[in-house]
Amino acid sequence: MANTYGRTEIAVIGLGRFGASVALTLARQGFSVMGVDNDAKITQGLADELTQALVFDATDENALRAVDIASFDTVVVAIGADFEANLMATVALKAVGVKRVICKALTERQQTILLRVGADKVVLPESEAGQRLAMELANPNLLDRIPLGREHAVVELSVPDTMAGTTLQKAELRSRYGVTVVAVKQGESVTVAPPADYVLAKGDLLVVIGTNENVFAMNDWD
Repeated sequence: MANTYGRTEIAVIGLGRFGASVALTLARQGFSVMGVDNDAKITQGLADELTQALVFDATDENALRAVDIASFDTVVVAIGADFEANLMATVALKAVGVKRVICKALTERQQTILLRVGADKVVLPESEAGQRLAMELANPNLLDRIPLGREHAVVELSVPDTMAGTTLQKAELRSRYGVTVVAVKQGESVTVAPPADYVLAKGDLLVVIGTNENVFAMNDWD
């Protein structure tokens, strides 16, 4: 729901490193955020930056109803090492009527279980961070990556100096790597769906889409 100021309301359960990062980032972007943890010291430390910081057992359906958790647009379950608590909280949230529950998992098996009990989305932050680091190490021109499901990604690449003055057609990115250029950024200017005769310049940024495997293979693009 949106509060009286029109801001989306989100609850984050589990305020460890990951959960606190999610909660604080959302709060600083203007969202109304309720943080929940069973450790009073943690909630006290975040109380000044979040809309609410409460201490209660998120696996208890009565406690969830008491704070009207079902009225929140999204609830993020960021409980880390205690998978049983993570699982029970997810089940309890769906039982009291929360429409969108996003969970953190540590393994793909945990992800599968959480999806089966009703989680709407499950993220594997450590795995995703590892993939991102590997791609950054493999391709120093890669500046940003947005995953699209498990197999594809949209990435932003800087144009190597050796490619400056080359057209997209001569760069042969589709035939060599199987990726599609969807935009070129040059300073504040953005060219969407650039033509084949677009001439690449030093400092250009390419936005391309492709499979993770194909994007990873672009480490030799020069």
